[in-house]
Amino acid sequence: MRRTHADVAHAVWRALQIYLRAIPPGTIGWYANLDGDMAELDDKGWADIRETMFESPEAGAWHVSLAESPSCETGGYGFDYTGRRIGIPHYERDGGATSAVYLSFPTEYLLEHGPTRLRALALELGRELPFSFGYASLAFVSHPGNWYGVRRQLIPLLERYPGLDVYLLSETSTVIGTGARGAYWLTFLGQPLLDQLGGRVSLRERLCFPEVTFEPMEGERLLLTLGEWPEAMDRETGAVPRQYRALAQVLEPYLCDEGGQWPPITREFMHRWLRRLCS
Repeated sequence: MRRTHADVAHAVWRALQIYLRAIPPGTIGWYANLDGDMAELDDKGWADIRETMFESPEAGAWHVSLAESPSCETGGYGFDYTGRRIGIPHYERDGGATSAVYLSFPTEYLLEHGPTRLRALALELGRELPFSFGYASLAFVSHPGNWYGVRRQLIPLLERYPGLDVYLLSETSTVIGTGARGAYWLTFLGQPLLDQLGGRVSLRERLCFPEVTFEPMEGERLLLTLGEWPEAMDRETGAVPRQYRALAQVLEPYLCDEGGQWPPITREFMHRWLRRLCS
């Protein structure tokens, strides 16, 4: 969301309430407190979160992180938000900063409730958020503090299964601006990105596949669904589905670049990986 924190805080809060109603009660039990330590999510915890979202003084960034367990070592249910001041050079790099949020579900949630339910929930969340780009995908989920070590171990799996996402919200949100990150099972396109792609009519012509559905949204936005179920895409047993490749090629000029200087997750590696479906 290429919006400053103050402009999106209430929308993110509403999305969080939708998420909490959708998952088993009490699943999210821990949060990163104002000192950065994991603490039990009790009444004081919620007071801290509200203070961060609505009462904190002007800053360069605002962070809310909620998890199932204090160790945050396993994937599953989780919520992470980074809000930023937008348009102020001191607080962003190359005009790419955004406010951003992710919400994760264990694979068991998808298997129990089915893709139709998860898609409906993603659409409900998307309606609340003034996004430029968003997506839902099968993904490897880890606590941000563990991410660099985890990603090194995942490289062989990423090369075999291009449908599995790997991400670090704090990294992506500093560089994506109003661009895109790739083609995913559910791909949300907002402004100005959708207009830069030629709008809905142009996309229908370029993505004329029976597997693809188009869901117009308020505010000249669009949800693309690339199939009934998300796909891991095993390179050893089959090719990348054609609709994913076609959308990736449409988005390629607008894809962001991520990554640092420490091998093997360098900027060059991430440049190639984020474009893995384009050819």
